Amino acid sequence: MAGPGERGPADRTGHRRVADARPGRVPRRPRSRPTGRSVGLAAQDTLGTRRLAQLVRPIVWCRATDRIRDVARQISAADLSCALVRADGVLGIVTDHDFRHRVATGEVGLDQPIAALAAFPVLTIEAEATQSAALLRMLEHAVHHLVVTGPAGEPVGVVRAVDLAQPEVRDPLLIRSAIAAADTIDEVAAAARRLPATLVALHDDRVSPLHIGALHAAMVDAAVRRVLRLRSEPALAAERVSWVVLGSLARREPLPRSDLDTALVWADPDGPKDRPPDPAEIRAAAGRVLDDLRHCGFVPCPSGTNADNPVFSRAASAWRTASRDWQRDPAAGQGLLMSAVIADSRPLTQPMLGRSLTASLWPPNRHTRVLRALLDEALGFRPPTGFVRDFVVESSGEHRGQLDLKKGGLAPIVALARWLAIVGGEVSGNTPERLRRGADHGLLTADEAQTLTGAFEDIYALVLDHEVRALRGGDLPTTFVAPRDLDTLTRRHLRESFRAVRAIQARIDEHWLARLDRV
Repeated sequence: MAGPGERGPADRTGHRRVADARPGRVPRRPRSRPTGRSVGLAAQDTLGTRRLAQLVRPIVWCRATDRIRDVARQISAADLSCALVRADGVLGIVTDHDFRHRVATGEVGLDQPIAALAAFPVLTIEAEATQSAALLRMLEHAVHHLVVTGPAGEPVGVVRAVDLAQPEVRDPLLIRSAIAAADTIDEVAAAARRLPATLVALHDDRVSPLHIGALHAAMVDAAVRRVLRLRSEPALAAERVSWVVLGSLARREPLPRSDLDTALVWADPDGPKDRPPDPAEIRAAAGRVLDDLRHCGFVPCPSGTNADNPVFSRAASAWRTASRDWQRDPAAGQGLLMSAVIADSRPLTQPMLGRSLTASLWPPNRHTRVLRALLDEALGFRPPTGFVRDFVVESSGEHRGQLDLKKGGLAPIVALARWLAIVGGEVSGNTPERLRRGADHGLLTADEAQTLTGAFEDIYALVLDHEVRALRGGDLPTTFVAPRDLDTLTRRHLRESFRAVRAIQARIDEHWLARLDRV
């Protein structure tokens, strides 16, 4: 794929067949984390279990023509912080923030209709959603109020950020607010520097590991978008360009040590007489944005999976051409690897343009040769069972005697879930969501999906524990662990998880065509 002088993605492990075996259900690893705060058992991860229906506040309704001063009195009398309004059939919201920042400053007059101040449409969330889901929605959209809806979609109340007032809510929202308010790259960097300590605090507050990953991704998304806005590169602003995140960040399951992998897609000229964008100018501008992100503490991919690399920055038509070439000959030009990279992509700007990346992934007529080649790529990631206490460990170098839990534990499950997503025609979501859809499509049995999901969540939690311990001690986080440092129960559970994953890989390897017929 990469020509002379170009940087391509890092090499990945090869693949080979393994003997079929039937795994038993792997018991979940009991989690015991060191904490820096006093946390009772009943308080563990209430974000992930408590429903919004328990937290909703009543609604103050107003008409679109009501004067702003009258609505302010209504809100104050009800001792609430917002009101809802309908205008032309669309539901809107006005909050205390709007009164402070637009009315108090004189931008909007007190006698104007409330519709001039309200934001349309409101962001909604179902009453049965968890606090976790509400917090993520607030972080992703930089809001502090959500309208809670009932089974028929009708508004039943409002939930505010302050209603989710635990530290695990407050700290990410403070970072998100600081990023949104930043007027300089240095101010974004100052906010982003609080991210590692916040991840440690979330871990100590016993927030679920995958929820920590999703919060992490939302905060990084916000920082990248803000840097793009502040940098305001002419070459990026003058064209329709989609900035795309890749890898674990795109799946919303990064770890503290995860790199920032990025790509670019820009629109083709509207007509034959229009001047095409200059790729060199766009990539140079992307390089300056990446420099700003480094300044903010983020680490662009050292292997070259970056938006300033010609391999990962192209016009939409060039991406489509490359995808067709990969499907004609998956083994040529790093086509398999590039398809896997693109399947894990999520646009941060110009979403319709950015989604054209994944739109070209699905082979015409579900070509089995392409799907088989993609499966071989996915099965190239093997759990490391075998040598030292039933683990394959590094035999030399700085990690001698250690096990890479990212490469050997997470990657085999992530890769298989990615293949299932490509086959199913829907690549959004994180790894557990992809596994669930794989079972829904008949590509996995329910037991296989549960086993893989449990193994992924437990290994992810183990890696997060390890990286947070390093952050707390001021060390560089790593995904390498020494099996001898694990307690007996964790080591046994990890070994059983690896064996179960290998057995599922073997069954899919042998019976994949029959499973494909179920989709």
